[in-house]
Amino acid sequence: MPHLEEIADLYFDYLIFEKGLSELTLEAYRNDLKRYLTYLEELNITKIEDIKSLHIREYISQLRETGLAITSVLRNLSSIKNWHKFCEGEGYAAENIASDIDPPKKPSTLPAVMTVAEIDTIFAMPDCSTDLGIRDRAMLELIYGCGLRISELLNIECNYILETENLVRVIGKRNKERIIPIGKSALIHIQNYLKTSRPVLEAKGKNSGILFLNNRGGKMSRMGFWKIVRKYVIQANLNTEIHPHTFRHTFATHLLEGGADLRAVQEMLGHCDISTTQLYTHIDREHLREIHRMYHPRG
Repeated sequence: MPHLEEIADLYFDYLIFEKGLSELTLEAYRNDLKRYLTYLEELNITKIEDIKSLHIREYISQLRETGLAITSVLRNLSSIKNWHKFCEGEGYAAENIASDIDPPKKPSTLPAVMTVAEIDTIFAMPDCSTDLGIRDRAMLELIYGCGLRISELLNIECNYILETENLVRVIGKRNKERIIPIGKSALIHIQNYLKTSRPVLEAKGKNSGILFLNNRGGKMSRMGFWKIVRKYVIQANLNTEIHPHTFRHTFATHLLEGGADLRAVQEMLGHCDISTTQLYTHIDREHLREIHRMYHPRG
């Protein structure tokens, strides 16, 4: 029986020559499947018969916890289901174990937001006497301090940090570029990381100027950063549901609670439509209602 990577190659040949998919669609499928196979590899699963439906459910759950948009999670699940359908049809698997997995539902509640005290608690968790602790603190400071998406954080290159101007260059969705101010705290920790830790990590492997490197000296994955966040949330003993995207929600909410202009927040978040940014005004109103309930004599 071929290994998973070999079956994946055969599947892509099938998509190209029999399905005639566009290059854009094919690239999306390829990225989705590559991410899924990396997850299976981390579980030491190398054969199709060793994959169980439980593994797929846990994987989809992890994608949701990383803060990946629900539309992207649904596309990932569709890609996985189509691949397992191919495996069954070609005789590589006895059944399509993904066929009965229900898609996750879009959450109806507002996104979770951390308090300033919770942010401080998490930021105190990394051991800044170690190279990885210094890196982790810098990553947490930057994702919260600039309200970045996970992909934006992981794709920042060293020369995107404009230290003398206290700015960072960010490449967002559809390769749209924006410039965001960096606060003093984030900049101090980034400078410390660049000076002390990154040279050590860089020496372990090849990289193309990416700012934040993994323990092997390469580019960090979304799953890798999600594991970092989860570790510190557990260490901080916080009961709030927190994932990497929560830092972006918290950034926007804290700015609006502090009186920031909605359009300025829209610009920093990189939202094309201000109605997307207005979601955070609803969170802000919830905060105000909670304050009213707590402190008004007739609340």
